[in-house]
Amino acid sequence: MTASYPAAAAAKERAGTTPVVVTFSGDPVATGLVASLAHPGGTITGVSEIAAELSAKRLAVLKEAVPSVRAVAVLWNADDFGMTLRYQAAEVEAKRAGMLIVPLGVHAPDDFDTAFSEMTKKPPDAILMVTDVLTTLNRKRVIDFAAEHRLPAIYEYANLVHDGGLLSYGPDVRSIFERAAGLTDRILKGAKPADLPLELPSRFELAINLKTAKVLGLTIPDSIVVRADDVIE
Repeated sequence: MTASYPAAAAAKERAGTTPVVVTFSGDPVATGLVASLAHPGGTITGVSEIAAELSAKRLAVLKEAVPSVRAVAVLWNADDFGMTLRYQAAEVEAKRAGMLIVPLGVHAPDDFDTAFSEMTKKPPDAILMVTDVLTTLNRKRVIDFAAEHRLPAIYEYANLVHDGGLLSYGPDVRSIFERAAGLTDRILKGAKPADLPLELPSRFELAINLKTAKVLGLTIPDSIVVRADDVIE
């Protein structure tokens, strides 16, 4: 079982005939991991994602929370093809919504300082952080920068809101791993991954940190708060 596109790609290349169950790997069809969601073929199955729809939802939530937002800086690991596809989906959806994406791809921890410098010189209206190992390990730097510069930021998973982020919208992480474990169980009992369609997330969470909103001087509309699955007060 893998989490992330690089891990999934490495497993596909090196695992031979060993079955691989992927999670958080980006769009597995677009990245070439599988032939299709319904008929993956080969040795890979798992839980896919719906990047375009989620990108649209995150931008919509951000706009509803802070109507003045237009320019959104996107932080993502540019060395991760799966995460690059998420960034590209956000860019497409932003154009449809009349918003502007400021691309800030990073490759290593030192690149965050460069991204912060760019945002300091030309401040965006908000930040969208795409989640992978690199950005997760540097999440506190992003959260602290957003707070210091009073920038609303939206993340992909609720744990980042518990760490101090303002907003998040994305699949329920526990549910994804439970479904991946179920697929693993079926394979161990004799099922072939080629015959197991990749599943899509079915549970999503909207999380809000009202403490962070207060630090930023924001009042989150009640229309969002009442819909939230997780509210930190």
